[in-house]
Amino acid sequence: MSRSIPQNPFRHRAFALLWAGRLLTTIGTLTQSIAVGWQVYTVARLTHSVEQSSFLVGMVGLAQFLPMFALALLAGETADRYDRRKILLCCAGLQIICAALFTFLALQHPPSLEALFVVAGLFGIARAFSMPASTSLAPMLVPAEILPKAIAWNTLAVQTGMVLGPWLGGVLCAFSPVWANAAAGLMYVVAATTGIGLLLLPIDARPKHKGDPRLTMIRDGLKYLWTSKIVLGAISLDLFAVLLGGVTALLPVYARDILVIGPGGFGLLRSGAALGGGLVTLVLSVRPIRRHAGKWMLLAVMVYGVATILFAVSRHLWLSMAMLVVLGGADSISVFVRQSLVQIVTPNHMRGRVAAVAGLFISASNEMGEFESGTAARFLGPVGSALFGGLGSIAVTLLWAKLFPALRKADRLVAPEE
Repeated sequence: MSRSIPQNPFRHRAFALLWAGRLLTTIGTLTQSIAVGWQVYTVARLTHSVEQSSFLVGMVGLAQFLPMFALALLAGETADRYDRRKILLCCAGLQIICAALFTFLALQHPPSLEALFVVAGLFGIARAFSMPASTSLAPMLVPAEILPKAIAWNTLAVQTGMVLGPWLGGVLCAFSPVWANAAAGLMYVVAATTGIGLLLLPIDARPKHKGDPRLTMIRDGLKYLWTSKIVLGAISLDLFAVLLGGVTALLPVYARDILVIGPGGFGLLRSGAALGGGLVTLVLSVRPIRRHAGKWMLLAVMVYGVATILFAVSRHLWLSMAMLVVLGGADSISVFVRQSLVQIVTPNHMRGRVAAVAGLFISASNEMGEFESGTAARFLGPVGSALFGGLGSIAVTLLWAKLFPALRKADRLVAPEE
């Protein structure tokens, strides 16, 4: 390893700008998510039951997921064809517009639920294109030998944003959702300035491709993903386990009607999982997983399911927070393994398409997980929904260990020889 190459990813200015933009965007997104979720649940409770209101909160996730699902393959192909910095800057502009619209709606008393869903869908379009561009850009900004460190730091940026964003959103919502949405917009504006700085740097962020038609590039990306069973098994495990086990959509219900801790407590609950994830990710940035990566991932998802079950039956804030911290830490291990596989193993010219599918799976596990939790709560109640999700995560882990032996046997997270 050459000593002339800075081993700290932040010594590379382009990576530092990308990292700052990702942190700010994550904080803004989660602050905004708190505001929108609390608005929808509060407005819905004026005329609906707890179960019906939970269902409507889950519909916010569905409104974001549908455009992401429809545009995922096109977004991945776009990230593999054009300058990824320009894509991120365009997405930042759309996010600023969405934040302005959310702020305007928050000024209405009460805001229109239909309008909130429409703007959430518009925000989903921005996320559809930004995720593959951001994920596939990072490996182009640092030398290959320090890419694992960069991946860990990128994950830590997301986890840090997931701690600060919900906390900030909960605090500001206690005054008014207007302040939370406006703060999110400010975060997007500052993130856009880092994007401009990145665009001004003399680097080549346009991936090399053969100029194939769009459909050919999309087909090749799907073919690569299908033949790489380890990557397919990793991202699909995350999809189904978190889709079933996610409790994000249920947190407003737990905060208001089960634990009775209000909007500030809601923000605290939303920060719990990210706090655990951030702590574990920080450890991974110093002592990354070196052996038995597949087994570590399967074990982590199993722990995630058990923690979800214990959260479901908890009636004490300290126990609920502890379980959220545990499941967040377990999820961060799964995220680290999955991101390392996708970014290290996948060739640069195909990273956008693979990242788009992986991002779609992540979004399905988050946004569709919120929809699933809300729907299950409609029939099983919030506690029954959380119990069902935890048991489902455990069942999926056992099934995937059998269906994907290559994932179970995956050992070192290293790039294949060229």
